[in-house]
Amino acid sequence: MSQTNSNTLSVRAAISEKASAYVAFTKFRLASLVVFSASVSYFFAADTINWGKFTALLFGGFLVTGASNGFNQIIEKDLDKLMSRTKNRPLPTGKMSINEGLWLSLIMGAVGISLLWFVLNPLSGLLGALALILYAGIYTPLKRKTPFAVFVGAFPGAIPPMLGYIAETGQFGLIPGILFAIQFVWQFPHFWAIAWKADDDYRRAGFHLLPSPGGKDKSSAMQAFVYAMFLIPISLLPFYFGVTGVVSAIIAIILGAYYAYYAFKLYKTVDDKAATKLMFASFVYLPVVQIALWLDKI
Repeated sequence: MSQTNSNTLSVRAAISEKASAYVAFTKFRLASLVVFSASVSYFFAADTINWGKFTALLFGGFLVTGASNGFNQIIEKDLDKLMSRTKNRPLPTGKMSINEGLWLSLIMGAVGISLLWFVLNPLSGLLGALALILYAGIYTPLKRKTPFAVFVGAFPGAIPPMLGYIAETGQFGLIPGILFAIQFVWQFPHFWAIAWKADDDYRRAGFHLLPSPGGKDKSSAMQAFVYAMFLIPISLLPFYFGVTGVVSAIIAIILGAYYAYYAFKLYKTVDDKAATKLMFASFVYLPVVQIALWLDKI
């Protein structure tokens, strides 16, 4: 192999490694799910799609989420080394320096908020900035202090559907509030199922994120079940206020019962297998219900 070809392969390998590091740093899959939630809500609000605004929402939402994830990893860089699930992230492995991560996060945050503010509307920009501040500035430091961090983190986690709706309308109201409420309540069983499975790993880093002081016990499982049950009437609010029809209401009831069933199974068995099933049920519930609400809009 010639020296030129060898150098070319080395450059390609370096670019590929750096790209992989950036994907991991921004938590690309998680950021994509956030953008999906905002996108469905934008379609829900829009009678006619403005593709310029929609593109700004996609990129702005993704960049703000990527920045939030980046700042989170910078703050927790030493803790990530202690956990199996995070020890291979770019900062603990040295694939990315702290300064590089900081500059990347600052640029993503500034560009993302600017897109939301100037291309969409100021309220969208404020929501993006609020989500970033709550997630990186409050939720992240609280994770080692109190399980109440999960409640705080649920606020930025529920902003995407509200943001998607307000990106189109430019104003807050009943409907974006309901979309926020559905995702807000959905998060608790979802996150506690993940925290249940990762509890040993979390404890190595000093995180106690399950709601009960006992950790993986009946009390934690019962709280997940209560939130899952409470999600059913919350999900019916669009139908109650005449925003959507009966089809999406039926889907919400069925999927709500499905979600609550697996939360109840966790309460009955108190084991990791049941937590895994609850986690996957949460992955099914949210996108299907959000799409059903959009397609069934009156």
